[in-house]
Amino acid sequence: MTVEFDALTAPTGSRWADIARSALDRLGGIVRKPGLLLAWIILLVAVGWALFPGAFTTYNPYVGEPDASFAPPSAEHWFGTDRLGRDLFARSVFGAGTTLAATLFAVLIGFGAGTAVGLAAGFAGGVTDTAIMRVVDVFLAIPNLLLAMIIVSVLGYSTNNIAVAVGISSIAAFARVMRAEVLTVVSRDYVRAAYGLGVGRLGVVLRHIVPNSLSSVLALAALEIGTSILAVAGLGFLGYGAPPPTPEWGLLVAEGRDFVAVYPWISLLPGAALAVVVLATHRISTSFRKDHD
Repeated sequence: MTVEFDALTAPTGSRWADIARSALDRLGGIVRKPGLLLAWIILLVAVGWALFPGAFTTYNPYVGEPDASFAPPSAEHWFGTDRLGRDLFARSVFGAGTTLAATLFAVLIGFGAGTAVGLAAGFAGGVTDTAIMRVVDVFLAIPNLLLAMIIVSVLGYSTNNIAVAVGISSIAAFARVMRAEVLTVVSRDYVRAAYGLGVGRLGVVLRHIVPNSLSSVLALAALEIGTSILAVAGLGFLGYGAPPPTPEWGLLVAEGRDFVAVYPWISLLPGAALAVVVLATHRISTSFRKDHD
């Protein structure tokens, strides 16, 4: 759904009123769909884990009880314990902050840089557009995870560098979507009318092209959240992220792989929490895409 702003008659107040009505309609749509409502609840709980981990568990994620090593899931230890007796639920809760912060940083990098690149290509056109998009095509030809692995190998192993690598690897996708939207918007009548009224190129870009080109890019950003969570966790699982004993979702799954045949909960339960959050983000992103279509 694209909102077109008339160059002469679209006052700022009416725009904010339309945004408010749209937000209320979206909230009502969420409440009427149990699956979507559950997805939002799961995502909010994950965000709560990241922001206020101490509110969800009283265990220290770094300190274990040697006598309680490899304890199975129970009322005392919901996810069981690892080989050092550390509570796995507490480590999963505190790991949410590490993984989701890296994910948010990665999506912001991809969204910001990709939007700028796509805007420049679509608005400039000609040789500039061709040159930029050929570079974008090269990046799109490389699998994102492989590209992220190459980048983080150059930058060094850490969760922050994983976030940068995942963000850089997603720039090309954002750039292509933004360029396609800009090419559609620049040919609209209200853009021509703005030029006819004497609005400068920068004013046209900021007031008309950017606001009306972002809907598809925002839908892609919602989808990239789940994809980036998997990428960050995947690189952490491979050992590119934070070193032990830092709680991080990918690392938690990796720490239990040697014991999965005997003590399956060490990897399976943190992995299940990761999978549930990713599925929730994909369900939410699907709702954004349907609204856009």
